[in-house]
Amino acid sequence: MAIVCSTKKQKPLLDEGKMIGGRDVLKVLEAMTPLYVALGLGYGSVRWWHVFTLEQCEAINRLVVYFTIPFFTFDFTSHIDPFTMNYRVIAADAISKLLTVAVLAAWTWCSGSAKSSYSWAITTFSLSQLTNTLVVGAPLLDAMYGRWAQDIIVQLSVVQSIAWMALLLFALEMRKASGAAGFAPAGIEAGAGGQVVAPEPQQAMDVECNTDVAARPTLGSLMKTVWLKLALNPNIYASVLGVIWALIANRWHFEMPRIMEGSVLVMSKAGTGMSMFSMGDTIN
Repeated sequence: MAIVCSTKKQKPLLDEGKMIGGRDVLKVLEAMTPLYVALGLGYGSVRWWHVFTLEQCEAINRLVVYFTIPFFTFDFTSHIDPFTMNYRVIAADAISKLLTVAVLAAWTWCSGSAKSSYSWAITTFSLSQLTNTLVVGAPLLDAMYGRWAQDIIVQLSVVQSIAWMALLLFALEMRKASGAAGFAPAGIEAGAGGQVVAPEPQQAMDVECNTDVAARPTLGSLMKTVWLKLALNPNIYASVLGVIWALIANRWHFEMPRIMEGSVLVMSKAGTGMSMFSMGDTIN
């Protein structure tokens, strides 16, 4: 009895040594060009053509923040499968963010000017880690790698909206509190010719203590402010409701009713274009 061994190799998911071809570049251009067209229209409508005033641009931004982007976020989030999420990627993203925080914290600690360094640390973390994942990242990765990459970026966006945005708001409130405590005490007066007249030493100590108590809120008050701002953020609601719907739908295997899905899609489809348009008119 002869044993036949199959020598047929399985085709790899990605060919080794495969170069990026013109077709791949075309896919990326097809995904990114419409976004930058909307961005350019938003910029030109204010800068060159004067179609919108600054007050009207503010109204457009509010439309994006309170309506189109929340529906856009809910549309993406509600279609994920929370039971098959890639927790390794989410953990890797969390580790990268924590390492960034550690490096920025060490830089702030070693820097001479703590307040300005703290502000720059928040800005650097926001620009490097809290990127525009859904509006730009989802269509770009879908064109480059396919649906699985888009699903991963949506999962990361959900965690970013719910967890990391809360930490960012806490850091911003800490900066605001430290900035308020840095103003000159009320006991310092201006003398003749605008010269600053310092109070008596005991008075200065009393004023400084009173200022520290009044201008430095407690941890509880900071957390209350952060949670209040999160509660007023419609994008947080969209992410949470999207996850809840995804859990229910994938647990009991049913689809969203058409009347509900159509209502979401009407606003969701405008999310990408309106957000890029709003970003363009904000540049001015």
